Amino acid sequence: MDYLNQFSLEGKVALVTGASYGIGFAIASAYAKAGATIVFNDINQDLVNKGLANYEELGIKAHGYVCDVTNEEQVTALIAQIEKEVGVIDILVNNAGIIKRIPMCEMTAAEFRQVIDVDLNAPFIMSKAVIPSMIKKGHGKIINICSMMSELGRETVSAYAAAKGGLKMLTKNICSEYGKYNIQCNGIGPGYIATPQTAPLRETQPDGSRHPFDQFIIAKTPQERWGNPEDLSGPAVFLASDASNFVNGHILYVDGGILAYIGKQP
Repeated sequence: MDYLNQFSLEGKVALVTGASYGIGFAIASAYAKAGATIVFNDINQDLVNKGLANYEELGIKAHGYVCDVTNEEQVTALIAQIEKEVGVIDILVNNAGIIKRIPMCEMTAAEFRQVIDVDLNAPFIMSKAVIPSMIKKGHGKIINICSMMSELGRETVSAYAAAKGGLKMLTKNICSEYGKYNIQCNGIGPGYIATPQTAPLRETQPDGSRHPFDQFIIAKTPQERWGNPEDLSGPAVFLASDASNFVNGHILYVDGGILAYIGKQP
């Protein structure tokens, strides 16, 4: 058996939501290098254009679409358009997400619902839109971008933790319902990744010291660094490839060891 060939994505169509930049962009770029045709969406044309330019810079021909992943009608139309213009989706990565860092008692119900809508309802909407064609094709891979907050709580992220905890269980339930159709649904739980979203938490302070949160993360991570988006590439390719055909309902935490570590003794 050619074991390396199991990791090839040659001939596959991969849809990565919200993949104009950051984690989604890194995962989609890795899929392209593994042979997949890349499709992505974002919330407006400016972001789609930015994404297309980013892919072009790497020599990747990507297909970009505008779609609000929380809108079921838009998602249904998007999947139909992709199937017509590109092909049936073999790999779906539910990457699009938001976070609102607000203490729970200061957060409005509307703000809470918005996070749940993007981070939990949207993966449900996207997944149910692609599953029927995956069943007809006889295989499919769904990868949900979960979080360490699928396991842990922390101040100011009640909505995000609730959504990501729910996404972990949605992952397990898709596995439970559709595994018999040769559909594997797994999750990736990134640790603290150096992206534009987390840049404010890594800013050097006026006195030249590290941001307090930056210091906290370095102290809590056995590898003593933030992850890079590229650190997610290998795990993402594995879960999208034939190498993971009997891996289902699993959350793969790519966190530098945070979840395994109690922390340094004071």
